[in-house]
Amino acid sequence: MSVRFRLLLPSLLLAPLALAQTPPPSPRPPPPLNVPDEKASDVPDATKISRSATDVAQMRATLKSVLGKLEEARNTKDVVKLNCVNEKLTQVKGLLRISEQSDVALQEAVAKKDQTSADHEYTKVTIASSKVEQLKGEADQCIGALAFRTDENLSVEVVTPDLPGGDPTNPPAPTLASVSPPPASPVK
Repeated sequence: MSVRFRLLLPSLLLAPLALAQTPPPSPRPPPPLNVPDEKASDVPDATKISRSATDVAQMRATLKSVLGKLEEARNTKDVVKLNCVNEKLTQVKGLLRISEQSDVALQEAVAKKDQTSADHEYTKVTIASSKVEQLKGEADQCIGALAFRTDENLSVEVVTPDLPGGDPTNPPAPTLASVSPPPASPVK
């Protein structure tokens, strides 16, 4: 056997072991939605209808809140805030529309005793409700996180008592020295 092959043989044999020991990096899971862990089939029909109605009412209140944030962004004339809140508002409107339709479909499914459809529509409303709450938080961040930006019309006046007064562009005339300085060298 050649010397090169003898040196490579241990590394070739140990390479699969080294690779097997390092786990591959796992992707980060998305943040969980606040969906209850209960199954829709375990919830009684009357409870599904009342929770669905409550969730839709909360989503409408959230829509009003996000509309208020949109108006606030308009008043500050900050395009970045306005675009951010407007994006969240569009998503809330879409989820609310789906939830309202699902709420009606849930009531129809319960009336027809169609358990599968009722469970499906209830699940849609529950998921949409948690997503709308998440979007409300994101809309709050749109307004709050960008608060460091200032309006162009803002003026700041700093007053410090220990600074000398007067106009710095018009300095006082220098005074003439009455005593002459000592000679620079002792040689005469």
